[in-house]
Amino acid sequence: MTPRFDFASDNTAGMAPEALAALVHANAGAAEAYGEDATSAHAARLVRELLDVDASVHFVPTGTAANALALATLCGSHQAVAVHGHAHVRRGEAGAPGFFGGGLGLVPVGGEHGRIAMADLERLLTRPNSSSDQPIAALSISNPTEYGALYPLDALVALVGMARDHGLAVHLDGARLACAAAAGLDLRALARLDISILVLGGTKAGMPGSEAIVLLDKTRDRHFVARIKQSGHLLSKGRFLAAPWIGMLESGAWIERSRHANGMARRLIDRLAITPAHPVETNAVFLAMEAEQRARLRALGWVFYGLADGHARFLCSWSTTEAAIDELADAIVATRP
Repeated sequence: MTPRFDFASDNTAGMAPEALAALVHANAGAAEAYGEDATSAHAARLVRELLDVDASVHFVPTGTAANALALATLCGSHQAVAVHGHAHVRRGEAGAPGFFGGGLGLVPVGGEHGRIAMADLERLLTRPNSSSDQPIAALSISNPTEYGALYPLDALVALVGMARDHGLAVHLDGARLACAAAAGLDLRALARLDISILVLGGTKAGMPGSEAIVLLDKTRDRHFVARIKQSGHLLSKGRFLAAPWIGMLESGAWIERSRHANGMARRLIDRLAITPAHPVETNAVFLAMEAEQRARLRALGWVFYGLADGHARFLCSWSTTEAAIDELADAIVATRP
């Protein structure tokens, strides 16, 4: 039986045509190394235009590197970052922020659907000081959340405002920010918030492997390239990290391909006609599913992520087809107890 990786992750999809074409175009001739080339400068300019900001932009090959480098820049080794308890930087990056940051801590905050609850954050930030605790120096927000839920702009305004009122820097993990933009989030309004570092995801949007670290607070840029180099993420042939951004942003595919992924997730939940475990606001569908049903689905070849809480996650991508959605929906219905 051939495994079906269609919904295991949006990382399992290949390159979007726009990204591939730009990569091939950048391959012609020789260019300066280590991101000092014209292709990297062009891609950085397009990112700034997308957000309508004057910011420093750096490209790295993984989201783990992007987030860890960002948090290590915002937080000292004796300090900590407030983050949702289920956020990817806390649960899915093997302690990379602490490793890159020389021991910085990650303090969990609660909230439904992966969204940080204002009341929980306020309790954390107003707790008595203790020499036993790492003081909170930054807030990390994921949009969409690990469960595919969106923060509306006013919620982001409130969170960032509270963080700044308490003297915190702010990091936004935008691994799937293209999906949020496709769902209606105003990226330029987002960039006008007092966020220190914003990570734009390219890999999950259809690129071969590239994330953009956007230093909205340009004072953080001093020696940042040295930090990237030290971590082993400054590619000598940096133009190949940057080129896919040119293809995806100039064509509009970065958002349009994500709009398709969001639509496929909605098609799946509409076909199933059931209530999902978390709101289907982007490209993720989470379903409550008994262990026996998960086993039957896997026996049919479907690969998906099973959570310890009994939920199954299905992620759509730029390349998900309606036929694949219908096949999966039929399989889920057929394997129900």
